[in-house]
Amino acid sequence: MNYARFLTAVSAARKPSAIRMLTELQQRSPPSLISLAGGAPNPNTFPFQSASIQVKNGQTVTFDEAAMKRALQYSASNGIPELLTWMKNLQKSLHNPPTAGYSPENGQMDMCVTTGSQEGLCKVFEMLVNPGDNVLLDAPTYSGTLAALQPLGCNLINVPSDQHGMIPAALKQVLSQWDPSEIHKPGSSAPKILYTIPNGGNPTGASMTAQRKKEVYELARQYDMLIIEDDPYYFLQFDKPWAPTFLSMDVDGRIIRTDSFSKILSSGLRLGFVTGPKPLVDRVVLHIQASTMHTSTFTQLMVSQLLHSWGQDGFLQHIDGVIEFYRKQRDAMISSADKWLKDVAEWHSPSAGMFLWMKLKGVADTQQLIMEKALEKEVLLVPGGVFMINSSDPCPYVRAAFSLSTPEQIDEAFRRLSSLIKEAL
Repeated sequence: MNYARFLTAVSAARKPSAIRMLTELQQRSPPSLISLAGGAPNPNTFPFQSASIQVKNGQTVTFDEAAMKRALQYSASNGIPELLTWMKNLQKSLHNPPTAGYSPENGQMDMCVTTGSQEGLCKVFEMLVNPGDNVLLDAPTYSGTLAALQPLGCNLINVPSDQHGMIPAALKQVLSQWDPSEIHKPGSSAPKILYTIPNGGNPTGASMTAQRKKEVYELARQYDMLIIEDDPYYFLQFDKPWAPTFLSMDVDGRIIRTDSFSKILSSGLRLGFVTGPKPLVDRVVLHIQASTMHTSTFTQLMVSQLLHSWGQDGFLQHIDGVIEFYRKQRDAMISSADKWLKDVAEWHSPSAGMFLWMKLKGVADTQQLIMEKALEKEVLLVPGGVFMINSSDPCPYVRAAFSLSTPEQIDEAFRRLSSLIKEAL
């Protein structure tokens, strides 16, 4: 793959930071090395000495003085080595990416740690999206993605989707206005990237089938596009076996995948990962060098210690517990929706994630209904318009989250919503 054709001028102009490289070189050197090179502060001047963090299963994550000094110091821009190694092994055992054995220039699978997957996404967009570019996505989609893409001045082209995600025939239709034999010609406006949330989509809860992924991947090959597989709800799939990922079918090195620990370990620790072809992951790391420098060393070490003590089996056991919680929450929400909303709304039960996407019958636009009337009834949902490419278009949908409220609260909320809709009609 010719990765250079995908890079924006800004990304292509990024150069490695000499000081960051020296810092990383020093951290790999024997203790006998005397370095006067780095600009790192002396950790003996920091007020924090040690830490001990209790884990719910009775384990303890401890930082003695030496570990604490490391946790409070600068670290490598791509992530601390032991966390990266653990995560690469996890990706290989979960997805078995064909690119794992490729040479670096041919798109060998690589990874970097980001401050939440949102940072990874923003940096991936900045690397790939020029003003005026055509970018494909399946709206309604995550409002944070729209907020990151829209200021870049690209044209967002919507690919129709249903409860099983992006529809391959619709994608084929959208792409039919370009000739695959001409996409590499200078001045071609053919889209170079396609963005999708394949599991438990935010806001729709839609999950893509394996067959659809295969068809979408084939179209990406035909039109030489990169696919951004934004998968923060991968570990919140309610039914096993989990659907194979785009990464697992990536024979070309055209998938950039973002993963997140926000839904399964902590949203406040801000830990995410970008997985993709090394030439592109390297560009993301160059951007990290010039912006955040690296994700918090402390949170990386804390999570790394936990993961190493758990092992992959322990980690997946923890995931099973998380899934069980959200499955029960989903079931409670569906049962309350059946009870209160059957005659005023329609929906599909999500097979992953933490959201229910509902179309209100007889309501042309939910914006005013939710932002004004719903507050009076003391019930709050997200009006669907914020997830649309043009948020000012009328939208009959709302998004309800089942992550935080108790089944009793969900039931009462839907009772209030039901009377609100009936009054509006």
